[in-house]
Amino acid sequence: MNELLINSTQSSPEIRGDWENGILYMKGDSYPENSYELYSDVVAWVSRFLKETSSPLTLELSLVYLNTSSIKVMMDIFDEMEEMHQTDRQVSVKWFYDEDNERVAELAEEFKEDCSFPFDIIGG
Repeated sequence: MNELLINSTQSSPEIRGDWENGILYMKGDSYPENSYELYSDVVAWVSRFLKETSSPLTLELSLVYLNTSSIKVMMDIFDEMEEMHQTDRQVSVKWFYDEDNERVAELAEEFKEDCSFPFDIIGG
């Protein structure tokens, strides 16, 4: 099972993993009661993709709000991507945000500071 689909809820984002194209999409708010439970399949999907393929991986994020535990999970994913980038693996992030929501842009900037791989923050 290489595809990943987690439907959005009021407190969790829509998540789609496109194995063939090496893209992980996340869109919406992320403040679930148990972030680790929600994201365990996502973290496993990213790890498996990075271990089993040599294809580039891109995260396309349109996250509006993240609670503290969601931020921690994202940090874990970015840390794994950073490790792979250090071995010349192609990984990148494209974080889309609404220009009326500066808090999301600031959060994305904080993540970007810790990453040496391509990390684009795109307002719209």
